[in-house]
Order: sequence, then structure tokens, then C-alpha cells
Amino acid sequence: MSRFAACFEDLPDPRGRNARHPLTSILFIAVAVIVCGAESCTDMADFGVAKKKWLKTIVPLPYGIPSHDTFSTVFRHLDPDAFDAAFRRLTASFAQGLEGVVAIDGKAVRGAYRRAAKATPLHFVNVWAAGPGLVIGQKLAPGRNEVQGALDALALLALEGSIVTADALHCRPDTARAILAAGGDYALALKANQPGLLAQALARIEDAGHVESIQIAAETAHDRTETRRASVVAAGDINFPGLQAIGCVETTSRHTNGHLTSHVRYFLLSTTMSPSALIEVVRTHWQIENKLHWVLDVHFHEDAARNRKDNGPQNIAFLRKIALNLLRSHPDKASIRRKIKKAGWDDEFLTSLIAHMR
Repeated sequence: MSRFAACFEDLPDPRGRNARHPLTSILFIAVAVIVCGAESCTDMADFGVAKKKWLKTIVPLPYGIPSHDTFSTVFRHLDPDAFDAAFRRLTASFAQGLEGVVAIDGKAVRGAYRRAAKATPLHFVNVWAAGPGLVIGQKLAPGRNEVQGALDALALLALEGSIVTADALHCRPDTARAILAAGGDYALALKANQPGLLAQALARIEDAGHVESIQIAAETAHDRTETRRASVVAAGDINFPGLQAIGCVETTSRHTNGHLTSHVRYFLLSTTMSPSALIEVVRTHWQIENKLHWVLDVHFHEDAARNRKDNGPQNIAFLRKIALNLLRSHPDKASIRRKIKKAGWDDEFLTSLIAHMR
């Protein structure tokens, strides 16, 4: 609890001076309940009552368990920027220096819309560190502007030793400059939304003629067999911040019905790498979908969450990511689903999850 309290002790309490329940106790209960698979402020209050004996051994509860209205008030009015800073301090207790792929991608929280605005749910930009398997950043995309959300997230991160990956929406000079300013390198997908750059990349690959390429052995999954071939060509003279090379990855898929499909993807690279390294970087990017977004929706029911007032959706989203980081970093080899169930059933296991923060 001391590490948890140290990360959140400077977080401004949005309540008045007459607040009875310590803010760190409220936050601790909220994290613990989401680790156990609950979702709402009502769940937080019910969990507190059910686990009161266990909670009293860890956090101060001078006035008993907070009500669901207290939880709701705190998360609706808590400053999300200050909570983000505390979240990053807590994340630092898990990840001791980042290396490898850091993926950036947007995600809509489809249930978090105001009445009569179902077509415009809240949109977050998430940052995933593939090496430690942790979420290291979250920013609201203002006005569903994912590019600005990514720029805001990058401005807060230190990315030395990392390769930042993102889809074609972020293949922009301002995003590239933000990544370089944070100390990282980039591998940005290049598509037709940047026609000038794409034309230059295609011309450079064609002019290069025979270049080193590598073919990865065929792999079978999802009713298809895929083979990948990659090549990397120098492109330091193309006018794009920090650009050093163009990467090309061709994927050929043979489906069980014998149908053959092929597609080619291009990438702007701020560092020269081998073709095999490019394939690994490109494939690792998709962990943000498989190990973060899918898990948030399936195990934490984020898409169905109806927190929608004030700062509630942002702050509850931070709680889900704190809970996921705790579950992922714990050495138990069980799946996320099993860990969530074990935490709800076994106080000793729940204690070990919380205590695992270094």
C-alpha cells in the first residue's frame, strides 16, 4: 500500500474540506474491485461492504466504506490530467525502462456517449509497451481527433530505446517530430492518405532494384497459412522528419479453400533495420489490439460501460488500465480471465496482486 499511496498522494482531492473518506482509500478500493471484475461505482460500494474485513487490514477506513455516491463524485470530478500523471508514476513501478515496440492506437468507448449522441462516443488514444506488456499512456482524443490525442500522449512520455508504431492516420511530420523529441524511433504505416510520400517510397523501392529481403516461413492460424517477405531500402533524402529508410512487407495468405490473397504494406522508418526485424516490429504492433483493446472489451466490458458524466469515463478508463497492468505483471501464469476470478475468490491472491507493485 505504501507504493500505491506514494503514487497518488499528490493527487488533488476534488471534494471539499469536509470529506470523510481518505482519497487513497477510495482509489485503492476502486482498483481492487476492477481487478476482481466489477465495473460500476455501485460495485465499488458493494465490494467494500463484502470485503470490509480485508480492506481494514490495508487502508484506513475511519468512517467505514464509502457509498456509491462518494465513488461517483470522486471519479466524476477528479482531474484526469492529474490522474494521468499519477497513473504514469504507478506504471513506472512496473516497467523499469522501455525497450522495443511501443504501439499507439485509438479506441472508442462505445457506451460512453451522452443522450442523443450515440454516434459520437468518447475516443481514447492508448499507448502500449509490448516488451513488458503494459499500458503506459492514455489520452482523450479531443473532439474525436485521434491525431491530437496521440500528440498529447507522446508529449508526456520518455521513449529512449523504443520504436513507436502507429497506423497510417499518424504518418505525419508532426507525429514523427513528437516521437523523435521523446527520444524514440518510429515505424509508421504509409498508405494512400499520404499520396506524395507513397509515390516517393514506391519510386525509391523501384530504383533500388535488387535489395536484401527475407522470407519468413509459412505459419498457419485462423484457417489460413501466411508467408511474409520484407525488404528495407535507404531513403534519408526524402523530406520527412528523421526518415532513414522505407520498409516493405508483403503478406501472402492461402486459405483452406485454396484461395490465395496477397497485400503489400509500406512503412517509414527513422532507423535502418534488417528485413527480419521489420517483420517483427510490424507484427508486434498488433498486440495493442489483441492484448489491450480486446482484453478491455471482453474481460473489463469497456465497450459496454455507461460511465458518461463529467470526467468519469476518463478516470474509470484509467482504473481499468491500472487493473490490467497489475494482472499482467503478476508472475502467476494463469490467463487474465482466471486471474480476475481468482482475485475475486481469494483474498490472499488479491493481496499478492496489489503487493506486486515494486
